[in-house]
Amino acid sequence: QVQLVESGGGLVQAGDSLRLSCATSERTYNRYTVGWFRQVPGKEREFVAAVKRDSNSITYYADSVKGRFTISRNNAASTVYLQMNSLKPEDAAVYYCAVNSGPLSTYRDPVHYRNWGPGTQVTVSS
Repeated sequence: QVQLVESGGGLVQAGDSLRLSCATSERTYNRYTVGWFRQVPGKEREFVAAVKRDSNSITYYADSVKGRFTISRNNAASTVYLQMNSLKPEDAAVYYCAVNSGPLSTYRDPVHYRNWGPGTQVTVSS
């Protein structure tokens, strides 16, 4: 059972950067497609980024974060990162990571993810 823990959230100003981490003790973490999602109260969980299993170069992004966020994985550390630059107030949310349990084509759909971490809060002041 893969258990994930997010960290790195915090309060920043618009234009600042943060790096989120999604860590696990699972040594075969690289075998999973891992996604980052975010959620604000009253709204559905929203896809942010994903990195394909067994890859650090095949990545996917929501249009709203493309060019500002970068997802990457460190297999040796069993950690997936989300580097967030040029943060905007609308990026404020609780950020979650999870592993994809469906085909790669489902990478945007949170229904096809499991083993969600508890989340980390990102707050961006204007």
